[in-house]
Amino acid sequence: MTTDPPPEPTGVPAPTPRGARLAFRRWRRTRPFWAALWTGTGGFVIFFLPMAPLGKILQVGVGGIAGMSGGVVLMAMALLILLLPGQRHTAGVIAVIAGVASFPLSNLGGLFVGMALSVLGGSMAFAWLPEKPARRRGGRGLLRRTRSAAETPVPPVTPVSPVSVGSGSP
Repeated sequence: MTTDPPPEPTGVPAPTPRGARLAFRRWRRTRPFWAALWTGTGGFVIFFLPMAPLGKILQVGVGGIAGMSGGVVLMAMALLILLLPGQRHTAGVIAVIAGVASFPLSNLGGLFVGMALSVLGGSMAFAWLPEKPARRRGGRGLLRRTRSAAETPVPPVTPVSPVSVGSGSP
């Protein structure tokens, strides 16, 4: 039994699993999360599929090393997509190229699975757009300028020519 007084409440609530999940969701929606996930998974498949004991890799030679380096490049592009969303176009194009290049370099692109995931993730990264703020309805936009009555342009008056009645011309 302690005689210490209870701790004073600080104004910051204790972190809860729900609050952490909501914070992660907010962070995830500000970047191409799913594109990075698919690209990284494709790189993981391409990297680890040709893994074998060192003796086998040395016998395979450059082909095994090229396949493993392609997987490393794809996993690095996944991190770049996730951590620097402003570079998503460059990383997406490199991910698609590395995914397609893995087809001849690494066991048919990780038995087609790694190649498909990498191409999917790279194209999703290239196409991702940050969420735009919702447009206000009924209000005036910041860039829209309203004209006062004095600034409203007056259409030019064109002279009307009299039409002669009964001139006989059709």
